[in-house]
Amino acid sequence: MPEPRLVAGVDCSTQATKVVVCDAETGAILREGRAPHPDGTQVDPQEWWKAWEAASAGLLDGVEAIAIGGQQHGMVLLDEAGSVVHPAVLWNDTSSADATAELIAELGGPEAWAEAVGSMPVPSFTVTKLRWLRDNAETDPVRRDAFERAAAVVLPHDWMTHRLAADRSGIDGITTDRGDASGTGWWSPATNSYREDLVERAFGRALKLPRVAGPAEIVGRTASGAALAAGTGDNAAAALGLDLQVGDVAISLGTSGTAFARSAHPTADASGFVAGFADATGEYLPLVCTLNAARVMSATAELLGMTLPEFDEAVLSSPGSQGLVLLPFLDGERTPDLPHSTGLVYGLTRATMQPAIMARAAVEGLLCGLADAVDALRAQGVPVNRLLLLGGGARARSVQALAPALLGAEVVLPEPAEYVALGAARQAAWALTGTLPTWQVPVGKPEPALSVDADRIRANYAQVLTNTRPLLSAPYNGS
Repeated sequence: MPEPRLVAGVDCSTQATKVVVCDAETGAILREGRAPHPDGTQVDPQEWWKAWEAASAGLLDGVEAIAIGGQQHGMVLLDEAGSVVHPAVLWNDTSSADATAELIAELGGPEAWAEAVGSMPVPSFTVTKLRWLRDNAETDPVRRDAFERAAAVVLPHDWMTHRLAADRSGIDGITTDRGDASGTGWWSPATNSYREDLVERAFGRALKLPRVAGPAEIVGRTASGAALAAGTGDNAAAALGLDLQVGDVAISLGTSGTAFARSAHPTADASGFVAGFADATGEYLPLVCTLNAARVMSATAELLGMTLPEFDEAVLSSPGSQGLVLLPFLDGERTPDLPHSTGLVYGLTRATMQPAIMARAAVEGLLCGLADAVDALRAQGVPVNRLLLLGGGARARSVQALAPALLGAEVVLPEPAEYVALGAARQAAWALTGTLPTWQVPVGKPEPALSVDADRIRANYAQVLTNTRPLLSAPYNGS
């Protein structure tokens, strides 16, 4: 029996670098490694490289191709020599909230942005971070130096791919792909082209941008001779790893919450709810992202003095939320666009000030936000037949029990796996062999669903959000 051909996929995420080595034909994981990243919303990219070296140590013998799936939106500024001139500003850094409002107004409003690049910018988008740095360069010497030296802007996966390439140096030959480029705010999935004028509008001058490589293109070679595939953003890589089909919507509950689907057609949502991204196959990936997901449960469990299993049991044994509503905007929020917001609890009475009821309200609030995301995809013409629930938060029995009613569709559970890294490995196999392989994705059934009045729960959530939105929109002045 011939030895399998080996490919490696990398997930350079917010929290860690994860590496899987797979059989290129079947997708079977043969080796894997992981190394953490430092916490924070601004990080030296060298930390990603250190994590890659640690996570991949001893894994790469015989690997013929590698692809990187990276956290989207992060701004990596390089000088002419390719040196990083400022810590990478990550997707979850909301410092550019004011810059976002400026840019939206300058171009003519949300409709103008949706027409230009398929999405209305939010503070996560790279284009807003360029404006933030430019504005701060006027008063901050460190950022002024970065502004003056910057010659190119790339994304985390672009930087990692370029660093791995033994046949490239400086800023020549840097590549990206459609999936990741579509999250910058200056590349249009509908026209497959850059809007370089938007870079100049945001930064005040032109910057070199990566070439957008094809989905199955080999863009370089490592020092060992392994082929480098184009790589992509984390959500597009996850879609590849899950082999999303039309009618499938992936719901991921990790640091952030995402709802995304494969589409044959581009979307352009002027409300800003749905980002009109591209995928890693040549099609499209309409996506909704929230800043707050699994940590809503862990933070509430900590508040209540519970372990996560105890929290889960409290939710399942609760008589319901009894009208208590928790808006889960603990770290500000991206969707809806409320970067200055905080969490809010409404409906406290002596009857509802009970740990199990508070736990239930936390999970309901988390899922109501994601239900709004699924409805926004439907409004863009995306069919929703089946929901694939994944991520650390999806393992909570309480989430599984409440999700079908609140999300309004059949729910299945893909077997827990590193789907971003697997998707990157599948892309590497595509580049290596010229054919996108079919890899099986085992799915299971969730915890038996609870019978709940989903319409009432969602109506209460919507009413509280509407009534308190002016408060949530204002900067929070707490210490």
